[in-house]
Amino acid sequence: MTITGRRLREAAARAARPGGGRSALVGFGALAAVDLYATAKAPRGWSRAAKPLLMPALAAHVVRGRTEAAQPVPKALLIGLACATAGDTALLCDDRGRREPAFLTGMAAFLGTQLAYTTGMAGRVGAVAGLRARPRRAAAVLGGWAAANAVLAPALERRLRLPVAGYSLALAAMGAAALGVGGKVAAGAVAFTVSDLLIGLQAGGRELPGQEVLIMAGYLLGQYLITAGWLERIPS
Repeated sequence: MTITGRRLREAAARAARPGGGRSALVGFGALAAVDLYATAKAPRGWSRAAKPLLMPALAAHVVRGRTEAAQPVPKALLIGLACATAGDTALLCDDRGRREPAFLTGMAAFLGTQLAYTTGMAGRVGAVAGLRARPRRAAAVLGGWAAANAVLAPALERRLRLPVAGYSLALAAMGAAALGVGGKVAAGAVAFTVSDLLIGLQAGGRELPGQEVLIMAGYLLGQYLITAGWLERIPS
């Protein structure tokens, strides 16, 4: 068994042990480290077997922690993490001539993540009240969405422009909702958005040094912060 395979197996075992959300969170951290290492070595393909396990480990942290505390589990957060799992799995096929179908399938799955997060934040996490108090935040996010699409659209293939514009609008809505919540949720949304912006640059043919690792690091940080902040703010 390779070192990566052994680490993956150990991380999955830690996430599966009884002992609550903390062990699952340790498993998430171990899986994240394995995947970032794999990303640096081979950004795409099945060498990144840890990737589809990341969000289930984070979801296990949510479920076990809330269950042990006898508190309700946030369904919208879990739906968002489930959609992200589907997206992560689809993007494993983003290689060997299948890049565009995998890209579009992954984007559709992550659209579900953004819609679930936005709905959940507006419902019980306090986004609406926060945006009412600071409406300029939402306006700034939408302005940023329009500017980013104006810059990126000419570099994209025509058939990708509408899907990217639609997905990025949902991402912007999630970001605005997160800014209404504030704290870790807002910071997580910023990290998530930066990660997706780097993907947009990549789709437009613009490459940066270490771009794949930066994309994954921003995504993982974003998902963790959104989850941690969400759990801190929902009523028990």
